[in-house]
Amino acid sequence: MTSEQLPHLETFAKAAELSNFTAAGRALGLTQAAVSQRIHGLEQILGVPLFRRQGGHVLLTDTGQQLYQYAQKILGLHREARQAVTGHKAPLAGDLSLAASSIPGEHLLPALLPVFRQKHPHIQIRVKISDTREVLTQVEHGQAQLGLVGGKGDSPHLEFRCFACDKMVLVVPGGHPWGARKRISLKQLCGQPLILREPGSGSRWCLEHALERAGRGAHDLKIGLELGSNEAIKEAVLRGMGLAVLSTHAVEQELRAGQLHGLQVTGLALVRDMFVVWDRRRVLPIPARLFLDFLDPCPPAQEES
Repeated sequence: MTSEQLPHLETFAKAAELSNFTAAGRALGLTQAAVSQRIHGLEQILGVPLFRRQGGHVLLTDTGQQLYQYAQKILGLHREARQAVTGHKAPLAGDLSLAASSIPGEHLLPALLPVFRQKHPHIQIRVKISDTREVLTQVEHGQAQLGLVGGKGDSPHLEFRCFACDKMVLVVPGGHPWGARKRISLKQLCGQPLILREPGSGSRWCLEHALERAGRGAHDLKIGLELGSNEAIKEAVLRGMGLAVLSTHAVEQELRAGQLHGLQVTGLALVRDMFVVWDRRRVLPIPARLFLDFLDPCPPAQEES
């Protein structure tokens, strides 16, 4: 191998971050063919493949992963040199694509994003909110760089890190016979009509796993209604259609106003972790790495009963 300098490292890094030659070309003002030619030339110089195709995306090989680490160091030195010579610091820019389930998306991100934007005002942020299952699918398919969810999946490609904890309560409407109580038994819960989120949501996942740990299952519940949003469930509870297990984040205002009353269920651990998730097969672009560093890791929730 000659001592020839490695060309097109910026193109290589962008293709690695976006897992797509066409998207990398758009970001760099190049055609897809030009990106392919540059990557092919780099592979010819090194004599090893840097990408492999999978499901419409290009993913780094082990050798590509190794080169990407060096590319980041080299490109970082280029930025430092330019800043030192010109005296102008180029702002960190780029796109940050997030997917979030309802609780982190509607109740945690609104407080986090303004602080992050203040630190990095040139980063453009896009957020899609859906249920936990859909968020994990988006992350694994490369449609989102990071996901924020209230439950884990079983994909071997996904990496999870806790960044917050969430407490769930059984909510009843104001004026309910249990309105003055702090706790009920699991047996009492199983005798009441319940309104649940749809399968695939983090809150449904948390309730079902809590039941399993208590030696019960969803089949022990009297499920009267399934709804696809926390807001719809709250409205149904307020109208007397049943009881529900919801995050305290989702019912904070109603609990404070006395519209709803929250109870613990003896023997049922209704605490859960909030996770940030990413696909370990893909490299994270700088905006995603900055946001991941911005989210402070937290210890796992202490289960209550």
